[in-house]
Amino acid sequence: MKSTRIKLAREDRVFTVVIYCIAALLLILVAYPLVYVVSASLSDPMEVISGRVLLLPRVLSLRAYQEVFKSSNIMLGLVNTICYTAVGTGINLIMTTMAAYPLSRRDMLGHNVLTMIITFTMFFSGGMIPTFLTIKSLGLLNTFWVMVLPPAISVTNLLIMRNYFQHSVPNEIIEAAHIDGCSNIGTLIRVVIPVSRSIFGVMLIYYFVGHWNTYMNALLYLNDAKRYPLQVFLRQILLQNTLSDMSAGAGDNSAAEVALLSETLKYAVIVVASLPALILYPFMQKFFASGIMIGSVKG
Repeated sequence: MKSTRIKLAREDRVFTVVIYCIAALLLILVAYPLVYVVSASLSDPMEVISGRVLLLPRVLSLRAYQEVFKSSNIMLGLVNTICYTAVGTGINLIMTTMAAYPLSRRDMLGHNVLTMIITFTMFFSGGMIPTFLTIKSLGLLNTFWVMVLPPAISVTNLLIMRNYFQHSVPNEIIEAAHIDGCSNIGTLIRVVIPVSRSIFGVMLIYYFVGHWNTYMNALLYLNDAKRYPLQVFLRQILLQNTLSDMSAGAGDNSAAEVALLSETLKYAVIVVASLPALILYPFMQKFFASGIMIGSVKG
C-alpha cells in the first residue's frame, strides 16, 4: 500500500517552520544552562574562573564531586532530604486521596460546599506569622514532622485528583462494587486506586519535586542545622558564599585552594541536588501522557 502524503499549503509550511524555529530556540535557552552547570562541575576550577568553559568540560576534573561527598553537612542534608521526601510524599498521597475521593462523590451531602471552602484557602490564608504561631503551639518547631505535616495536602493537587475521580473513573464500577457489598473504603482501595494509576503518577512527581526542592519551611521552622535539608546548604553556598561546611571536607587545603574550588563546588552541589528528580521523571513520563487529559471534555 502506497502511503499518501498530504500537501501543505504555503501558509501552513511557513507556520510549521516558525513553530520549529521557536521550539528549537526554547530548547537551546533551556538546555544550555543545564549543560553548562554539568560541564562546569566537571572542569578544572581555573578553567571555570577564566571563562573558558562555554559548553563542554575543559581539563576534566572530579575534584568538586569528591569534596561534595566528603562534606559531612552536604551528606547530612542529602539524607535529611531523602527522609523528608519519602515520608512527606507518602503522607501527601494518602491525605490527598482520602480528601479527594469523598469530595468527588456526588452522593456525599455538602460536597460542593466543602469544595468551595477548600478552594477559598487557595486565595486567602492565615499568613506567615499566624501559621508560625500555630505550628509552635502544636509543638512541631524544630522537629522532623514540621517538614512533612504542614504541607500534607496541596489544594491544587486535591482539586486535580478530585476532578479525575469525578470524570475519569466510571460511576458504574463504583455502583457495581457497592452492589457486591464493598464498603466505601474497600471501593477506594480495590476499585478506584487500581484504575487511577495515571493520576497517582502525576501526584507523585508533583509532591516529590515539591519536597525535594523545599527550603522555606526549613528556614522558618528549623533552628538545628542537623535537621536542615540539602536545599538549605545549597542556598548557603550559592547566596551567602559560605564554604565552612566544605572546608571540613577539604582536609589540609589552604583557604586559597578552597576559595578556588568553590567555583566548581557550587555547580557540583546543584547537579547532586537535581539528579534524583531528573532520574525519576523519565520513568513517570508515561503517566503525564494519560494525566494530561485530566479535566478535558469527555465525548
